[in-house]
Amino acid sequence: MCRNIKTLFNFDPPATDDEVQAASLQFVRKLTGFTVPSKANEEAFNRAVQDIAAVARGLLDSLVTNAEPRNREVEIERARARNVKRFGVKNASDAKNPQ
Repeated sequence: MCRNIKTLFNFDPPATDDEVQAASLQFVRKLTGFTVPSKANEEAFNRAVQDIAAVARGLLDSLVTNAEPRNREVEIERARARNVKRFGVKNASDAKNPQ
């Protein structure tokens, strides 16, 4: 689950609220072990996602760096290269349809 949480700091353009929300959701899912909470736990689960998103946004907004902002496309290509090295396939369709 946590593999879906991506680094959000120091990108140009900055991380969107949707990206922060998605990372917060993944974090709460990992902590609880729930992909979807039961009705009894739904309110607490959703409140935790919102609280963590607010704290994460505050953290991202308060961090400072002298480093140049990262480029999203470059980071995506680096991740793809790591996956090829690790798993030996370029994309999911190659894994499903080996030739």
